[in-house]
Amino acid sequence: MFRVVSDHEDFSSKRCVWVNGPVIVGAGPSGLAVGACLKEQGVPFVVLERADCIASLWQKRTYDRLKLHLPKKFCQLPNLAFPEDYPEYPSKKQFISYLENYAKKFDITPQFNESVQSAKYDETCGLWRVKTVSTDPFGTGNRAEVEYICRWLVVATGENAENVVPEIEGLSHEFAGEIVHACDYKSGEDYRGKRVLVVGCGNSGMELSLDLCNHNAFPSMVVRSSVHILPREILGISTYELAGMLMAWLPLWVVDILILIMAWLKFGSMEKYGLKRPAMGPLTLKGAIGKTPVLDIGALERIKSGDIEVVPAIHKFSKSSVQLVNGEILDIDAVILATGYRSNVPSWLQESEFFSKNGFPKPSFPNAWKGQSGLYAVGFTRRGLSGASFDATKIAQDIGQVWKEETKQKKTTKAACHRRCISQF
Repeated sequence: MFRVVSDHEDFSSKRCVWVNGPVIVGAGPSGLAVGACLKEQGVPFVVLERADCIASLWQKRTYDRLKLHLPKKFCQLPNLAFPEDYPEYPSKKQFISYLENYAKKFDITPQFNESVQSAKYDETCGLWRVKTVSTDPFGTGNRAEVEYICRWLVVATGENAENVVPEIEGLSHEFAGEIVHACDYKSGEDYRGKRVLVVGCGNSGMELSLDLCNHNAFPSMVVRSSVHILPREILGISTYELAGMLMAWLPLWVVDILILIMAWLKFGSMEKYGLKRPAMGPLTLKGAIGKTPVLDIGALERIKSGDIEVVPAIHKFSKSSVQLVNGEILDIDAVILATGYRSNVPSWLQESEFFSKNGFPKPSFPNAWKGQSGLYAVGFTRRGLSGASFDATKIAQDIGQVWKEETKQKKTTKAACHRRCISQF
């Protein structure tokens, strides 16, 4: 009646799969971190991934020049440090290589091309039902619906599962130039000599504007609201690390003031360039609404030199131009939307006690990793990879404790094999 399913067996005939352990939705850094920690606990699991690779956001939806914005020691996942020969701020290629080595080291083999359509807790049997649509990896075009049944469900789809495209008058129907989201931008080489409007002034908007400058394009960056811009390093120390050191001894508001003073000494006043600081300090603002300060890597210098023009909010687009709220009209050739991302959890998870409508857990850090009825969340803390590592460790320990108590299994160094984790019936 039951049989073990091998790694490479065609899933097109499956209708229902029992998982003897948790199902992890998402094979990005957060999902991999949970998998590695579960391996350490001796707990088998299944990872479901809608793309055909791990870390698809990093591999397919990031620009070429991207580097980690924080030092590598704050970005490593549990139980594996970055190689010593990696620079302080690893490149996109180096980070992807690290993640691939991470998955290999802990023998994490996700079920690729499996898109979760719904997940619902069945109170009758006390189990989760996770329905997916799988695409045949051999390219035949066959699709199959699969239902995974499990006791624990780990949501690891993260904060950036879907790109956000704003509705602006004339953008989709009037403007005749190229329109791309930052997730599809690769290099400024394609925009050499062109007038480009970058919509958004976060870390991505700033870095794309800088990249466009470096490729002899002419970027204008839309800044609708106030923004904190901080140096990536202060006195040779990462601003992130320095803030953490200060917070160990001083109140948050005092640290905010000190960081802003040091930023002012580095940059001077930025209001004359169209950049206003929020009334709330950068760390307080991050904790309150999750808005991350911009860590400058050279864009501010190009703003001061006039190579990047800062412009106010958009009123509407026409065929080859944009009208700003101040009445100014700019002729442009292309638009790049650095307008961010959002969680896609509400589109598939049928649950409202733990997750809110915006796709984030309702509890705040450090209590946002565990819900009810075996539901967990990893990578939603707005604290980057270090936050995901914290969540992953907690989740694995929690599930591991129950697993060992119920199976009388002693902790060993032998890794759990997920081939024995799934059965068809």
